[in-house]
Amino acid sequence: MKELAAAYARNVPGLDAHSLMLGLDGIGLEFMPMGDRDGAYDPEHKVILINSKVRPERQRFTLAHEISHAILLGDDDLLSDIHDVFEGDRLEQVIETLCNVGAAAILMPEELVRDMISRFGETGRALAELSKRADVSASTALYTLAEYTAGQVLYAVCAVTKQENDEGIQRPVLSVRVSGGSPGVKYTLRQGAPIPDDHPVALALDTGFQMEGESYVPFPSGRKMPAHVVAYPNKYRVVNVSFALKKGELEE
Repeated sequence: MKELAAAYARNVPGLDAHSLMLGLDGIGLEFMPMGDRDGAYDPEHKVILINSKVRPERQRFTLAHEISHAILLGDDDLLSDIHDVFEGDRLEQVIETLCNVGAAAILMPEELVRDMISRFGETGRALAELSKRADVSASTALYTLAEYTAGQVLYAVCAVTKQENDEGIQRPVLSVRVSGGSPGVKYTLRQGAPIPDDHPVALALDTGFQMEGESYVPFPSGRKMPAHVVAYPNKYRVVNVSFALKKGELEE
């Protein structure tokens, strides 16, 4: 699926909505309110529908996702292989996963990802730049960047959310929105895991400046795994973080 999607992206003149659609012969594109749905591909009427009420970056990823549905339906061999192995709800889950893989390959070509790593290292800064250049959410960019990361790195996207304390009072807390590691990294930070006030991630959010140095992965259990941290904030009060783990810690 990744190869098919990457080949599709190479054969269109650009990655804007109009250019992306040029690779689908005879298929239209319409934006409209769709309630809770982000989008859909209707092969019978040859049209891709995108929810006009969601964020532009979400529309962009959804368009690439629905294009991937069209690509998949057009490849009889791959579609047959999938149907031979899966059925029912599992089949639908696999197809949706493959279309997410396809969307990432379309919007974040390998050359772009490797360029970001070459320029900014395997860091939170590279995560932020990939998100900006590909015009996708940091959460979407995280998994693609992790896939191409050679070192033992755990990435995270952190933001301020409201959480309820023991007294039932909601208060703003800087916490993990999503995390994921490069191949071989078995650790993650669960969604909602709080970031300590004195951690470089919190300092990056407070100051608006990149923070880099030796620190730790703040696991909710209280364990502090040593790591080289790069915390890069953006104007939306989201902090993109990389934790470069030490080999000895990984082998414990």
